Amino acid sequence: MNGHKTPPVEPISGSVFPRYAGPSTFCRLPELRDVPYCDVAILGIPFDSGTSYRPGARFGPQAIRQASRHLRYNFHPAYNTEPFREIQVADAGDVGCNPFNIDEAIEQIETAATDLYGQADAIVSLGGDHTIAVPLLRAVNKKVGGPVALVHFDAHLDTWDTYFGAPYTHGTPFRRAAEEGLFLDHASLHVGIRGPLYSSEDLKNDAELGFKVIHCDELQTHGVDHIAERIRTRVDDHPLYLSIDIDVLDPAHAPGTGTPEIGGLSSRELVNILRGLQGLNLIAADIVEVAPAYDHAELTSLAAATIAFEMVNLIICRSL
Repeated sequence: MNGHKTPPVEPISGSVFPRYAGPSTFCRLPELRDVPYCDVAILGIPFDSGTSYRPGARFGPQAIRQASRHLRYNFHPAYNTEPFREIQVADAGDVGCNPFNIDEAIEQIETAATDLYGQADAIVSLGGDHTIAVPLLRAVNKKVGGPVALVHFDAHLDTWDTYFGAPYTHGTPFRRAAEEGLFLDHASLHVGIRGPLYSSEDLKNDAELGFKVIHCDELQTHGVDHIAERIRTRVDDHPLYLSIDIDVLDPAHAPGTGTPEIGGLSSRELVNILRGLQGLNLIAADIVEVAPAYDHAELTSLAAATIAFEMVNLIICRSL
């Protein structure tokens, strides 16, 4: 990346212009239309018509962008990167999703992401509910020419068949992805799963799709380094799609989400697991299910903004 001779257009520095002012883009980055090239695009997907309990994730992208003002993004000591000086990152705005027609919205998201890959090498998407993972995976498959490794951080499996007969919801994306062959069944896994299930068959049915599961209890028993190593071993050198539902975090750390589940990861645990993935071939990522109406003091949106920033740094480090 950044084989261009033109240096990146950087965001406004917080030491020059107060962080609470200025552009409303992610980390006050330039908009896509204002840069000559783009290595990583930040894409908002304000869609939540697939939610099964508390709606509101349609307001997630703007809440995440607003919370990103908190970040000091010039230098990241954990990665030893100056992310927005090393590569060109730009905010690509939002996808215009039909809030009344899920099928049409999915087509709109897939088309927008596919077109964006013509302008950017990688995309970090801000949801929106988890339904959006299906069209994003379709676009990534077109980009790389085949299925990818999928690492899914979530309290829930999201591999159920239907909700009330609807095939596309935030609880079904990875069953649809499995049916379409969008991920490598030998290189994919769920992380952070916990809580009761609909059926005693749920885990068995999920395993038949090819997923391995890292339950939250395993983090308690073995720690962050063990979890990161399990992920690295499973993914190996395959192109990686990283999908993070904010409810993988305990509600104490992320109350602003549609289906909270107690007993989850702390924000520190999640960030340190992600930092343990440096060098993996991360090509795309999403952070979903931020519902700011249920948030308190921007806890959830700040966690999501920080995670998105971590993803950008992981993309920089993927070739190290």
